[in-house]
Amino acid sequence: MKRSLGQLFILFIMAQLTVNAQDLTLARRLHDAYETFQEKTLTHRRLTHQELVPLINQLRNQPPFTVSIAGNSFEQRPIYQVKAGNGPIPILLWSQMHGDEATATMALFDVFNFLKAKGDGFDDLRQRLLTKTSLYFIPMLNPDGAERFQRRTALDIDMNRDALRLQSPESVILKNRQQTLKPLVGFNLHDQNPRYSVGKTGRQAVLSFLATAYDEDRNLNDVRKRSMQLIVGLNRTLQPFIPGQIARYDDEFEPRAFGDNIQKWGTTLILIESGGYKGDPEKMYIRKLNFMAILSALTAIAEKTYEQEDIAQYPIIPENGRPMFDVLIRNAQTMRDGRMATLDIGIIRQEGNTNNARDFYYRSTIDDLGDLSTFYGLHEIDATNLQLQPARVYAETVGSTDELAQLNLSALRKEGIVVFRVRQLPKDYVPTLPVHLLQDGQVPAQPLELGQVPTFLLTENGRIRYTIVNGFVLDAAAEKGYKINGAID
Repeated sequence: MKRSLGQLFILFIMAQLTVNAQDLTLARRLHDAYETFQEKTLTHRRLTHQELVPLINQLRNQPPFTVSIAGNSFEQRPIYQVKAGNGPIPILLWSQMHGDEATATMALFDVFNFLKAKGDGFDDLRQRLLTKTSLYFIPMLNPDGAERFQRRTALDIDMNRDALRLQSPESVILKNRQQTLKPLVGFNLHDQNPRYSVGKTGRQAVLSFLATAYDEDRNLNDVRKRSMQLIVGLNRTLQPFIPGQIARYDDEFEPRAFGDNIQKWGTTLILIESGGYKGDPEKMYIRKLNFMAILSALTAIAEKTYEQEDIAQYPIIPENGRPMFDVLIRNAQTMRDGRMATLDIGIIRQEGNTNNARDFYYRSTIDDLGDLSTFYGLHEIDATNLQLQPARVYAETVGSTDELAQLNLSALRKEGIVVFRVRQLPKDYVPTLPVHLLQDGQVPAQPLELGQVPTFLLTENGRIRYTIVNGFVLDAAAEKGYKINGAID
């Protein structure tokens, strides 16, 4: 029976609504069942290669996996490939191209647990994935960087700018896998600056996507169109879980980048960037979202449901906005050169590595001062009618850090005393307590200056309202979930 254009359009819309409902149902099921598949040994995002190897070895000779070594890093650490499925659609997924971006690495091990499970209501989905696709995972592409928890390789090369010269052996491995496997789709899994906002909304970008350009003119072919269709589906599927917190990268062509070149070489490339989520500094919830995103996208590829997605929905996803401050204090009153001034204070927080790759510390700095009314902060304080005062210094010089720990720091903090002179400070010591330490005889810096460690008080009529130590606001549960540490000048 011949159908009219109107009837065909209605059938198309009905089919699309059915697919949309199925996508959302699957995402909800994966969300609710996630703890069943979560790899319980991975409890922190500073995952090292040494920790990954036993988990890889557990997959050997365990259906449906085949484990092999794709090559070795510059420092001769093995780079593993895990294969699952024998279907006609090859798909390549790699994580930790940057050694300090491990959120998706954790999620891949959750995906492995999902693929090997059975008898839980997902068997039909597993069967479809494993018979329709061949999945190739490289769960840690830069193991040398991961051991140091640094972005770059042991050669200090940014792998994601090495697709042309292939100076790093890790880059050679990735191009070899793409050229040999000829995957239909590649997943480039990263972490991004957790301070990115979604457009101009002031909301933190939890996840960001990109359908990379393959040329300077940002042209569209079937390969890139597929990227956009898959991202449109992922955006719709994940919005109920992080409403208004999904963004996309600007698609300016970067001729040295792997994502852009892999798209150029004929593999549909999906970039997934894990940002930040309030109260989740170890990114465990974002890891869960990666798990959901990866399995949802793999299902769309296996079933080819992405073909019904409208790429006009892709540019509607807001771009990543400019970075937010970790803490933004608005309208603080401060004395400058004998006159009262009203200033906004923008504070950023950076991680520093110790000799132990798993351990780290935060050091905050004042990044900007003045009128920051067009900016946003992950944590904001309205300091209208509050006066900025220097933090108070403990009257006596403390002999050692052990002696410092014996003081009633909580009681002293209520008096605004958070700065201490210490006679003997161990080399490379980082205070694990919310205190600001000075070498014996050192004079504390007077707030405020750009680049300064933000330690000060905000008072109202002489009463302390907020105590800021190393950029952490010690008020109620504002810094819940964060590892708070002090600073040394």
